[in-house]
Amino acid sequence: MKPGCPRFKDHPVKNIGPENGSVIAYGSFFRACDSRQVKRFRCRVCGFCFSQSTGTRRYRQKKRRIVSPLYRLLASAVSQRRAARLLGVDKKTVVRYFRFIASECLEREQRRLSNYKYEPLSRVQFDDLETSEHTKLKPLSVALAVDPDTRKILGIQVSRMPARGTQAKVALKKYGKRRDERKWGWNRLFQSLVPMVKPDAEFFSDQNPHYPPVVRRYFPFARHETTPGGRGAIIGQGELKKLAFDPLFALNHTCAMLRANMNRLLRRTWCTTKTVRGLKEHLAIYVDYHNRFLTES
Repeated sequence: MKPGCPRFKDHPVKNIGPENGSVIAYGSFFRACDSRQVKRFRCRVCGFCFSQSTGTRRYRQKKRRIVSPLYRLLASAVSQRRAARLLGVDKKTVVRYFRFIASECLEREQRRLSNYKYEPLSRVQFDDLETSEHTKLKPLSVALAVDPDTRKILGIQVSRMPARGTQAKVALKKYGKRRDERKWGWNRLFQSLVPMVKPDAEFFSDQNPHYPPVVRRYFPFARHETTPGGRGAIIGQGELKKLAFDPLFALNHTCAMLRANMNRLLRRTWCTTKTVRGLKEHLAIYVDYHNRFLTES
C-alpha cells in the first residue's frame, strides 16, 4: 500500500490523495544502517520524494540495527556501558537510544493499558520497592501495582523519600532535609488505576498504615485486605518471603524479577541510579519487556 504524502495537509487541493494516483513509485535505495532495500515514492502534486520511513520515529537513525538487541540487553541486567561494548558502539550512542527506546515503550504500554477499560480487573496487588539515587543516603520509593492472575505490571511511580534508621542523621547533615514525595506517588498510581479496575475490586497489600486512606480515596467501594510482612528469603533478592503460603506472591515475585533484571536495582551492585529520570526510563523499558515476553498472555 502506498503511503500518503507527508505534505498532504499543505496541498492546495485537499481532495487529492494516494488512492487517486497522486503518489507514484519512484525507485528504491539501499539503507546501510539495517541492510534493507527501501522503496521510494514521489508526490505528483508537490514533487516531494519520500520513503516509508519518512516522518516516523526512526527517521534518519544511523544505528537502527542496535535498537532490538539493546532493548533486550537493558531488560536483562546489562549495564549501558557493557551494552555499548557488546554492540560495538559508543556509550553516548547507547544513552541516546536508551531514551528513544524508553519513549517507544511508554507509548506501547499506554496502548496496552487502555484495553483494560473494556475488561476491568477485579483483583490488584500493590506495594513499594526501595532503591536509591546515587547514594543510599538519597533513597527512592518505587510504587507498583500488579495483576495477581497474570503477573502483569499495571503501573509504576517513582518518588523521593528521606533516609531512615541509622542513615537519617548522616543524610540530614550531608544533604539537608529531603522531601517525602511518596504520597504523591501513591496518588498518581491509583489515579492511573481508576479506568482499569472495577469500583468494587479487591486490593491486597502489606500492613503499611499509609495505604488504606489512598485506597478509600480512589476506590471507596473496594475491599482492601492487608497481610503481615514476612522475613525475606535468601533467594529472590530478598523480595520473596519465608512463608509456607504467601498471599502476595505475584507482587513479591515481580519485585524480585525487577531487582534481578535491572542492574541498577540489584542488592549488591555498583551500577547505581544517577537521576530519577534515568530510573523512570529504565523501568519503562523493563515493564514493557516484562508484560510482553515474561508473563502469561
